[in-house]
Amino acid sequence: MSMSKNIFFMKRGISVICGIFFCLASPAPARALDLGDILKGGALIVGGGALVKAIAGPINEFINTVTFNKGAKYQGYTKVVPIVSMGDGTHIGAVQVGGTSKDSVEKTQAVGQLEASFKGVRVKVLIPIDSLNPLQQFRRVQGVGVTAIIDVKI
Repeated sequence: MSMSKNIFFMKRGISVICGIFFCLASPAPARALDLGDILKGGALIVGGGALVKAIAGPINEFINTVTFNKGAKYQGYTKVVPIVSMGDGTHIGAVQVGGTSKDSVEKTQAVGQLEASFKGVRVKVLIPIDSLNPLQQFRRVQGVGVTAIIDVKI
C-alpha cells in the first residue's frame, strides 16, 4: 500500500474516532461515581480500543516509514494499541509500542497512562498492559516500551 493511501486511511480512521468521542464527550453535571459510571467507562474504553485497533495497521506502517526515512528505524517489533489515561477523567488515544520479542509485543493490548504530581512536577507513567480495559484486572507486559504517541488536533 502506498504512503499516500496509508495517510488517507489513517486520517479517515482518526476522523471517525474523533467524531464518536466528540459525540460521547458531552459535559455532564458533577455527581458521585457509581457502578453504572464504571461500567459505562469500561464499555467506552473497550469500544474506543476497538476503533484504534481498526486503524492500527496503517498507522503502524506510517510511523515505521517515517522513522526509517529519518534514519531512526526501530530495531524490533512494533504495533499500535490504545492508550487509556486515568487521572482527571478517563481518556483514550493511541500509541505505538515496540519490543525485541514478538511475543511480548503481541501480548500488549493497550498502554495505561497514570498521571500524578511530584513536588510540583507533572508525571505521566506509561505502562504496557495485557488488557484493553485497565479498569478491570491487568498485568504489565515486560520488555515493551512506547515508541510513538498518536494524537489528533480537535
